Amino acid sequence: MEHIVIIGNGISGITAARHIRKHSDKKITVISDENEYFFSRTALMYVYMGHMKWEHLEPYADWFWEKNRINLKSAHVEKIDFQSKQLFFSSEESMNYDKLVLATGSAYNKYNWEGENLEGVQGLVTKQDLQLLEKNSDNCRHAVIVGGGLIAVELAEMLRTRKIEVTILVREKAFWGNVLPHEDAQMISDHIKSHHVDLRHETELHKILPDENGRVRAVITKSGEEIECQLVGLCVGVHPNVDFLKDTELEIEKGILVNNYLETNVPEVYAIGDCAQQREVLGQRKAVEAVWYTGRMMGETLAQTLTGNRLKYNPGNWFNSAKFFDIEYQTYGWVWAKPKENEQHFHWQHKDNTKAITIGYNTETSQFLGINTFGIRMRHEVFDRWLNEKRSIGYVLANLKEANFDPEFYTRHEKEIFRSFKNELEKA
Repeated sequence: MEHIVIIGNGISGITAARHIRKHSDKKITVISDENEYFFSRTALMYVYMGHMKWEHLEPYADWFWEKNRINLKSAHVEKIDFQSKQLFFSSEESMNYDKLVLATGSAYNKYNWEGENLEGVQGLVTKQDLQLLEKNSDNCRHAVIVGGGLIAVELAEMLRTRKIEVTILVREKAFWGNVLPHEDAQMISDHIKSHHVDLRHETELHKILPDENGRVRAVITKSGEEIECQLVGLCVGVHPNVDFLKDTELEIEKGILVNNYLETNVPEVYAIGDCAQQREVLGQRKAVEAVWYTGRMMGETLAQTLTGNRLKYNPGNWFNSAKFFDIEYQTYGWVWAKPKENEQHFHWQHKDNTKAITIGYNTETSQFLGINTFGIRMRHEVFDRWLNEKRSIGYVLANLKEANFDPEFYTRHEKEIFRSFKNELEKA
């Protein structure tokens, strides 16, 4: 019987395993050294905040795996011999495979800062990182978070629930300003500050200082300011977790290079999720996407190929969602931080500064290109359809009620939104 081995039990690896089993009777083994069972990584913060228990993060009962004949192995893969199709574990065991799926995920970035390996300095990606945070935040009075992205704001919210003072250092003029248009980023900055977070714009880390016991005691910014702290959160992005594969025949740049079928250059070896890098960039997407839903899609797609229905990976229109303390964020299509040629943004913001819409459109054709919404929950399937139908911005504005989970909100503010759009057109 053909043996498919999957390294990594995150959303990509487990989705692949479940769908392989749905379509075949092949032998499946999933290997992980992080946790015995699959868990929802996006909900890690809620365990720390006391909203959930650890067992609540595991969506499948323990018996699910045996019933579905998905073998789970808790082990660390140190080396792979692709010629003999053999895995070697740190325990000195080995395992053979017929087909291998690499779903090794991400690791948080470091940039060779002085002091980045001190006790009390960490990222937040894995279960082990969460356990370390419990230790590092015990008796912590002040934490410094480096980076202005989604993990940074999650960590800030987590720490504030324990009354820990938080300073965030971001390079940009506003939070997540390399992704969000300035008006959106500034609104999020203001909202983060309203939660008693000391958010420092245009401020970069220079080095981290130790105390006499080798634990962090302060950071120095590039402007020379010293900020006392007992915890430093490194939240300056993630990179594919592929270091153990770099001296092999596997072709790697940032991630493991794959074609449209998620195949690597090594026969019968595949890569999915955060660790995969598309050889041919799909539309305007990035070659490496560390996003939950794209990992799930890759797992589903590859399972088809591995069970006899060779299928190209096609993630469709870009979308994503996140939360900035109390503000929910959704994005569909493309709304760039700075509009590209023949593009313009329409921005509307509610006077309470917790709700906003930014729409990107083509100035020559009026085609709707994408939307950011803050504090207004929208329907994915509606925007997906409008993007595919290449609707105009006028059509989108006239029909926003259809896309809104709270149509009464749009009814109350319809005139204001249209008036704002008209004023922006007159200024353009």
